Amino acid sequence: MRRILVTGASGFVGLEVARALAGRGAEVIAFDLAVGAGLAALSASSGTVRVVQGEITEFSTVAELVKDHAPDAIVHCAAIVGVPASIAAPFRTFEVNVGGSLNLLEAMRLFGVRRMIHLSTEEIYGPFETSAATEDHPQRPLMAYGISKLAVEQLGRSYRALHGLECIHIRTCWVYGPHLPRSRIPKNLLDAALAGRPLHLTEGGDFIVDHTHISDCVQGIVLALDKSDHPFDAYNIGSGQATSVREMVEIVKSLVPGADLSVGPGNYTYGGGMPMVKKGALDISRARQVLGYEPRFDLRAGLADYLREARSRPG
Repeated sequence: MRRILVTGASGFVGLEVARALAGRGAEVIAFDLAVGAGLAALSASSGTVRVVQGEITEFSTVAELVKDHAPDAIVHCAAIVGVPASIAAPFRTFEVNVGGSLNLLEAMRLFGVRRMIHLSTEEIYGPFETSAATEDHPQRPLMAYGISKLAVEQLGRSYRALHGLECIHIRTCWVYGPHLPRSRIPKNLLDAALAGRPLHLTEGGDFIVDHTHISDCVQGIVLALDKSDHPFDAYNIGSGQATSVREMVEIVKSLVPGADLSVGPGNYTYGGGMPMVKKGALDISRARQVLGYEPRFDLRAGLADYLREARSRPG
């Protein structure tokens, strides 16, 4: 595929997808509401990245984008991301996540684009009923973010049945790595350790979840984009392992000797004190077998990579 439209291309995942695609010679149409420093630098250094600014919730903008640039496929990363953001702005979450995705699907239908790779989330599963969730795990999301993403998945299936479009969903989990924009674990722990600041979390040590390194997330997206025929429309992309916050703290302390970090027992909570639903690992067997996906980073290796990159930054 020679020309790929990447939505949310200024975001954490979208930018790295755009970088990876440009790095192998694809023409990238990088679409976002605003152009951050990372995307501006990528566009300036690459002759194959074209930046287009616009609002994904405006159908005329999206239709013109798809018509004018005629992409071979779309990687759809634009979204209001995360449970806390969706709690704070539920109307905007559905406007962007569901309305924006519907605009893309309609533009695909009208102008002959057949394939979308959609960045979904483990939040669609709701509380985990098993220690490792397969793609067939019950889908009972409780929060607006997960509900909106499940709605997008179902819309993709509707457009496949009605119009023959292909919408492949990448269900990833707690993506982290260099330049993670949100101050949550592991970023807050790593940044405190690097700065020599104490950080003592009062609770959350017993919470377990699968942490996905950004490069593994991108790997899964690109593999799904490249595969010619998909027997499934959803793939878990993660590390395949669940780690507790307590274990994470100990790993960071071993990587940064002398780091003054600790975490109390109990469940992890969102801002405002709302407890997390039960999580676990993502079963990545399907992605391994069908896509050839193999994560490069377990949590220790991923945290070490974050530290190496942070230490290499100027100043």
